Amino acid sequence: MLTVLAAYPLTEISTHRHLRRRWSQRLLAILGVELRTKGTAVQPGCMLVANHISWLDIFVINAIAPSAFVSKAEVRAWPLIGWLAAKSETVFLRRGSRGHAKIINAEIGALLDAGRNVALFPEGTTTDGSHVLHFHAALLQPAIESGHAIQPMAISYHHPDGSPSRAAAYDGDLTLGQCIANIITTKGLVAGLYVGAPLDSRGIHRRELAKSAREAIMAATGIAERKPEQEAAGAGAGHEQPATVG
Repeated sequence: MLTVLAAYPLTEISTHRHLRRRWSQRLLAILGVELRTKGTAVQPGCMLVANHISWLDIFVINAIAPSAFVSKAEVRAWPLIGWLAAKSETVFLRRGSRGHAKIINAEIGALLDAGRNVALFPEGTTTDGSHVLHFHAALLQPAIESGHAIQPMAISYHHPDGSPSRAAAYDGDLTLGQCIANIITTKGLVAGLYVGAPLDSRGIHRRELAKSAREAIMAATGIAERKPEQEAAGAGAGHEQPATVG
């Protein structure tokens, strides 16, 4: 908070992104989480699309590619967290308002045009990491309208031997405090981040683009397609994120 107050007004956006990367890397280290990355480099000006397991996902992404995140508007009113989010280029979405969606689309498009990365979780909620829910395709519309690529990111949490871990999962009735405790008490927790090749959005319908991004993420994490009844059962069990833009 002191850094944001003292350093941000005197420094450029590039310095802000460097600070966010450093903060994120330090937070992972403090929590005892090792970050392992695979895949290709993050391309500037891409919309980063990832599966969503934990609040920690934001810091995993920021540790390699400081980005503007799309968040529900209610977060802006949260004490301290809302202020810090606003100072970190967060785009706040007021759900259910088509007029506001147009403003948000333009704001995201401007960030992408400026070579910034905008990250979002199109599942709209968190899971335990064993599956990837349906992607809300409307969230990808700003990238399509501005002609920028979508870059899929697959997030996973596992033990040093490669077996899956639920320690970071922030789903169901779990509180933030309980989730943090689970992370801290799990020795050798590894956060895996696979960065896929950018997907050209030009001339592609958003539903097809969402499907391609979701399939790329499932392939990278080794997650099989769920049956419709399983998909319905898993939806809504996590901590909700904004579901629609446009």
